Amino acid sequence: MSTRWLALASAAFIVVLGSPAPVPHCDGLDGPVVKAAQHALESGDVRPILIWVQPQDENEVRKAFEATLRVRSGGAPAKEFADRFFFETVVRIHRAGEGAPYTGLEPAGRDLGPAIPAADQAVADGDVEPLLKLVHAAIERGMRERLEAVLHRKAYPPDDVAAGREYVKSYVEFVHYVEKIHDDAAAPAHGHFPDHAERHE
Repeated sequence: MSTRWLALASAAFIVVLGSPAPVPHCDGLDGPVVKAAQHALESGDVRPILIWVQPQDENEVRKAFEATLRVRSGGAPAKEFADRFFFETVVRIHRAGEGAPYTGLEPAGRDLGPAIPAADQAVADGDVEPLLKLVHAAIERGMRERLEAVLHRKAYPPDDVAAGREYVKSYVEFVHYVEKIHDDAAAPAHGHFPDHAERHE
């Protein structure tokens, strides 16, 4: 499964649906970071969670891991408290490694939209075809709707400046839409952890 296809899928849905920013799912209780943390705790092996943090943060995660293992051996209430602490710690560190703020753990089962579940399913199945169909349908719908708006406003009366501006507005939206999709498809995929100069939010 190509990382580039996953990046394209997310970028395409951001453009198509007009979302101001990608929806993070690594901060969910059913997200991949918490799942990796659960696996690490149950197996007693910290390595499954280390892949989700940067090398310079590994020592902090290891210390939190060891502390969590000690506390969770004290019974069910202690285990629940310790696990929650560890989940919050690793998600916070992971988010910081992406240059993103940590705002707390999100509940499981929240609506992530169509793109993220489809991308995760493609990874699980090793099959990109359902994802491609989903993305293609969304892009086609978005292009057709925007082009229709342009063509509808194209034949405005020459003396109607307001109508001309409406045409220009729809034209610019259409061109930027196409440009954004093309640029995202043609550009190389970014690494999971951006360089410091690229971080924002």
